[in-house]
Amino acid sequence: MNRHSHQMICAFLCSLFLLSSCTHLQNKNSSIDPPLLSDSFEEDLQALQDSLIDEEITGSNFLMIVRDGQEIYRSTTNSGRSGDRDITDETLFPIWSMSKPITIVAMHLLHEQGLFNWDDPVSRYIPCFENLTVAEGETVRPAKTPLLIEHLMNHRSGYGYYTPWPGMPPMGTTNPPSYHHPHTTQTRFDNLQQFCEVAAETPLAFDPGTSFLYGINQAILGRLVEVLTGKSFADSLQELIFTPLEMNRTSFVLEESEFDLFQPLFINSGDLFGYTNLLNELTYSPKSQAHFGGEGLISCPEDYSRFCEMLAGGGMFRGQRFLSEESLQRMTTISSVAPFADVTPAYDMADSVFVLNNPQLEGSMAPVGCFGWSGYHNTHFWIDPTNQLYGLFFTRAREYNFDLPINLRKALYGEVE
Repeated sequence: MNRHSHQMICAFLCSLFLLSSCTHLQNKNSSIDPPLLSDSFEEDLQALQDSLIDEEITGSNFLMIVRDGQEIYRSTTNSGRSGDRDITDETLFPIWSMSKPITIVAMHLLHEQGLFNWDDPVSRYIPCFENLTVAEGETVRPAKTPLLIEHLMNHRSGYGYYTPWPGMPPMGTTNPPSYHHPHTTQTRFDNLQQFCEVAAETPLAFDPGTSFLYGINQAILGRLVEVLTGKSFADSLQELIFTPLEMNRTSFVLEESEFDLFQPLFINSGDLFGYTNLLNELTYSPKSQAHFGGEGLISCPEDYSRFCEMLAGGGMFRGQRFLSEESLQRMTTISSVAPFADVTPAYDMADSVFVLNNPQLEGSMAPVGCFGWSGYHNTHFWIDPTNQLYGLFFTRAREYNFDLPINLRKALYGEVE
């Protein structure tokens, strides 16, 4: 759900011939009739995918719904428009903040190994976080409480993002570090330790543990993973998650041969409109060691569906225990109530995932307890433990649309009358 208002560095001109028709590649299994779903969910979901293109919210998009390990809906809806590219099995996407739950699961796996405690101070592992300060108006003071690992897990550290977005509390005089570099082909930091050192010098918005602020926490967790494992964050994720879950195309790196597989960005923001390959914002360079756990991953629907399969299976993956029940329970335990009330009041916050606790405020008939997250370019997933179901939506579009995930669930479960 990461919405960045980034400064455009170069002019962007797109003259597009818009076509009104969409092509559909569908493989649906309508023989399953799960409870608590709308009788017309197939038609309603397809109509929604079509409307996202017709109303110029997204370009080509992909949606799958899986229950009890069986696909009950799958549709790739391509726009056919100039500058867009059809989504295929080979297409790669930046998943932005859908990187966060992967980082969170990595931390839970390391906790299961006994490598740390949730109430450990972060400074025990990354010493630069020992003497933090808090902004108060135009001044700063020493933090009254230490920054604990659990504060990074649930966005209660006091660190925000470098650019506030709707729903964020005021950030005072804080200015958390951005990965952006004046040159679009570079990132500002060579590695995560550099990032942490700059972050540690930045005043917090409040004393750690006393409030909620969506922010840079998973980037810091990435460095913590490196310290705990003695390996790079990328190698740690590969070993902990990507290899056992067979997520073979998920990484922080986009090889030169893969750029043609990267889905173009559809942008409809102010004076910018059309499709482009120029606004990646991250380099995805094989040379970089600055792998940001909050936004840096590239993936594809088939890979991320395996991650969802594990979560929907209560931590089981194809007959094997991957994540403990205790870890999953903690990951989905609410730590902040309705922190985004201005834009999404139906959701509470757990370990970097929303938890749907008031479906009526969302306007859908989805069951209480659904959890998930979104990405800056409008990717989205949710897990429905009641129906043993997950939904996964992939596209690449700006600006972030808060209604899109809500409308997905309205189409699947039905709307509140």
